[in-house]
Amino acid sequence: MISNTMQALFVETANGDFISRQVPVPQPGPGEVLVKVAASGVNPLDIKIRQGGASHACHALPAVLGLDMAGTVVAVGADVYRFNVGDHVFGMVGGVGNIPGTLAEYVLAEAALLAHKPEKLSMREAAALPLIFITAWEGLVDRAKVNQEKTVLVHGGAGGVGHMAVQIAKAHGARVYATVSARDMEAVALYGAIPIDYEADSVTTYVKKYTDGEGFDIIYDTVGGATLDASFNMARAYHGHVVSCLGWGTHALAPLSFKAATYSGVFTLIPLLTGKGRQRHGEILAEAAKLVDTGQLTIRLDPQHFSFQEVGAAYKQITSGQTRGKVVIEVTAE
Repeated sequence: MISNTMQALFVETANGDFISRQVPVPQPGPGEVLVKVAASGVNPLDIKIRQGGASHACHALPAVLGLDMAGTVVAVGADVYRFNVGDHVFGMVGGVGNIPGTLAEYVLAEAALLAHKPEKLSMREAAALPLIFITAWEGLVDRAKVNQEKTVLVHGGAGGVGHMAVQIAKAHGARVYATVSARDMEAVALYGAIPIDYEADSVTTYVKKYTDGEGFDIIYDTVGGATLDASFNMARAYHGHVVSCLGWGTHALAPLSFKAATYSGVFTLIPLLTGKGRQRHGEILAEAAKLVDTGQLTIRLDPQHFSFQEVGAAYKQITSGQTRGKVVIEVTAE
């Protein structure tokens, strides 16, 4: 039985504490489902929103934060045909665009944004996937059209988006390389990439070593700044395609233009901010579930567990820079 009220965590001011409030449980309208949240993933973007510094995310405080979640459908609105009460689902459903987030016992979600949870993943694991997988898939598959004939370089291959990109490229048959720090060489190799220690090897060295100086077919930049600038010099002439999910600075495109290569930006929040293209997110997450259940995708979680009462500690863990994988809040028992 669903209660009339639920616990939700609000942040009222920039860098403010998480304040628990009892609020009414929302009711699903047409095209919506109500989900009992089992776990809420924490992303660096959530940290920026809490700090009040994510102007591109447009999420005014006070607000309930949290982009990602996994949970169980407990009520279904009209015109919803893919989900039934009792289904386990996951998705990126709020926390931006003034849509209430997932740090609550229940969340109202547009059904188009959801997919059925992979059978092989726990709720905690599934809650870590949506934002990072969608971001990686949109860049590699939707923009760059990755396939078995491509050589792919992922900058930041051990990070959230990075380790998703490595595995997606590998699942599509590409030859995959990834820049990482020395401590992550072994981890990224287990995902199927040839690791490159970016601190030990210069761009010129590894482009010559791995591509005979021709450049990579696809370069996915998850770092931004100078790394994106350097990526323009690593692209293969005519066929090279650089993708970035952090292309927010001022960059000179001349090196890319002189190679007749191309660039794509990825901004995963557009469907939540505009209401357009939400069905695509659900479709991409269904692909994630297939890859997980066929053994082609795993998720790297930080080993530390955080309860709903320890949200502040979880956010502090991310800002400390000591995480070794995605951080997830366990909201309710599975």
